[in-house]
Amino acid sequence: MRAKISRKEAKESWYWLRLLDMGVPELECERQALVQEAGELTKIFGAIVRKSE
Repeated sequence: MRAKISRKEAKESWYWLRLLDMGVPELECERQALVQEAGELTKIFGAIVRKSE
């Protein structure tokens, strides 16, 4: 159950980070890293949910 909630939160974080346009070139690299991390976490939690069912 907690893995499903965590997966949902990671998906939502990925969504909002993708929409975010900071307009500050110095922070773009950090935003891209966070987008990638949120995507990786979504995949990890998705695998946990699939294996626990």
